[in-house]
Amino acid sequence: MTTPFPFSAVVGQDDLRLALLLNAVSPAVGGVLVRGEKGTAKSTAVRALSALMPQVPVVPGCRFSCDPGAPDPACPDGPHEPGAGVPRPARMVELPVGASEDRLVGALDIERALAEGVKAFEPGLLADAHRGILYVDEVNLLHDHLVDLLLDAAAMGASYVEREGVSVRHAARFLLVGTMNPEEGELRPQLLDRFGLTVEVAASREPEQRVEVVRRRLAYDDDPTAFAARWAEEEADVRRRIVAARELLPSVRLGDAALRQIAATCAAFEVDGMRADIVMARTATALAAWAGRTDVLAEDVRQAALLALPHRRRRNPFDAPGLDEDKLDDTLEEFGGSEDDDPDPDPDPGPDGPGGGGGQPPQSGDGPHDGGPAASDEAGAGGQPQASGAGEQTPVRAAEPFRAKVLSVPGVGEGAAGRRSRARTEQGRTTGSRRPHGALTKLHLAATVQAAAPHQRARGRSGPGLVVRRDDLRQAVREGREGNLVLFAVDASGSMAARQRMGAVKGAVLSLLLDAYQRRDKVGLVTFRGAGAEVALPPTSSVDAAAARLEALPTGGRTPLAAGLLKAHEVLRVERLRDPARRALVVLVTDGRATGGPEPVALAGRAARLFAADGVASVVVDCESGPVRLGLAGQLAGELGGTAVTLDELRADSIAGLVRDVQGTSRRAA
Repeated sequence: MTTPFPFSAVVGQDDLRLALLLNAVSPAVGGVLVRGEKGTAKSTAVRALSALMPQVPVVPGCRFSCDPGAPDPACPDGPHEPGAGVPRPARMVELPVGASEDRLVGALDIERALAEGVKAFEPGLLADAHRGILYVDEVNLLHDHLVDLLLDAAAMGASYVEREGVSVRHAARFLLVGTMNPEEGELRPQLLDRFGLTVEVAASREPEQRVEVVRRRLAYDDDPTAFAARWAEEEADVRRRIVAARELLPSVRLGDAALRQIAATCAAFEVDGMRADIVMARTATALAAWAGRTDVLAEDVRQAALLALPHRRRRNPFDAPGLDEDKLDDTLEEFGGSEDDDPDPDPDPGPDGPGGGGGQPPQSGDGPHDGGPAASDEAGAGGQPQASGAGEQTPVRAAEPFRAKVLSVPGVGEGAAGRRSRARTEQGRTTGSRRPHGALTKLHLAATVQAAAPHQRARGRSGPGLVVRRDDLRQAVREGREGNLVLFAVDASGSMAARQRMGAVKGAVLSLLLDAYQRRDKVGLVTFRGAGAEVALPPTSSVDAAAARLEALPTGGRTPLAAGLLKAHEVLRVERLRDPARRALVVLVTDGRATGGPEPVALAGRAARLFAADGVASVVVDCESGPVRLGLAGQLAGELGGTAVTLDELRADSIAGLVRDVQGTSRRAA
């Protein structure tokens, strides 16, 4: 078995290590979401935590890790009599992004259930993770139906598998840890709220600390066993401290003053619901236990707020998570001051270092990282691009986004689950049946009975039970919704900027981006102006990245419409090779004018007909304004084989606010 990288040897990342340790002390905190750029030891730290978790006693032979002191009365392997158990290490189970539903919740043998009435159940990953850690790398890329199952299990502490009236239930209480790179897309708000704590991680900008990271990683890669042995004493110290904190946790007192500070903080930051208050209370209690104290202090409440609130304040995908620390300090000061608080505003740092209520994990070794924490991630930093061409204007701020009308791709696809266009999916309404290809996942009961009924006499049926063979089983064909690739091609030329319409145009595109986020689409952004076109953002699940690129988009110059269309066509060609099942929707934002180069209008028409020939669904957002309109965008939509809408018609509450299917050729839709 591979020797994990020691937890104590992780350089910097103090907030990350603290959040993981607090969950090890008190699993009721609710897990950790780790957000950060690639290559910042997110997965390394999570995997290292499992080696520090205390062993758990289990019922011998139980596949569901029942506690011998209080066995689950509904355990599928039960009933178990209370008694002595067998200790084993706490498991860390990894949920792959591409896992199937059966792999997550377990598989039920439908054939035996129908023919024999036997609940033959093969446990899934939720059963394996019971009383351990469930780790989801790239959790933001997890399919929606798996997210729903994960949410249900995390909320109820149990997993239910139900197939055509046959059900199995087992306990599933686990520490949920997820890692993600925000550049690849954000999480659904419901899943965000399920994580107790969140931390932002970034690579240190300090050369000495980066040197130490490389030094330790190279030493580990050369000889993992020897490297782990050098850190064995520090690992043992942290493990003993976790056990001591767990034993102290029931004795920690959460006073009324601390509770008032928690409630006031959540109210001041307008956090939805009450889960944040509960998580903050549990986190502050765990911080006190980790510091070896039996009283929760104001600094524990402050640290708990920094870990538990930032991700709960995110209102839409364009908001950066974070917390105003000055406002936090003012709130804590206003609602503090009783006998339950430490009167000293600058407490003695104690043996665990300054601040954090003693909550910072110990820094082991004499490496150069011991002098301070890793540099924080300054999300959203970066200047606006400067104007560089003649006639180019500085970026215009986007108008306020609005609720956009639904644009969908015609026909029925088979792409990734989402919420935009019709598709054959694992979830949704049943529209028919077929013979299963591989493992049966969704039984069509009526079709199965209909297939088995004519053969009952030949099979010697004598009792009330139905004799079912594997050839009789029918898979349900279901229709739901898929996510699409929404590729925006935005005209940023001078003809758009001259009439001061770019703010309204950007607001409309932001509205469509928000809609794409809610419908689980991938998005891409092509812009064209001046001498040519560029891919401002390759297809991605990160709509907030697209919003940032759009906000920084300058305008000016000629209108190379043909170049923009050809660039978009090339992006679609490449993306079709990468993900052939995902259908595309092109949203061209322009007034339809084409200037620059020989025969610009004819070239644009020929480029547009490439989309029509490929059967790509498209819509032209007509940005033309003024008393005299040439109707060029409508003509362009005809060349594309799509449809044209005005900026006003994009609003869901407009007079023309009906759901609009994008008119495209049926070649690819079929």
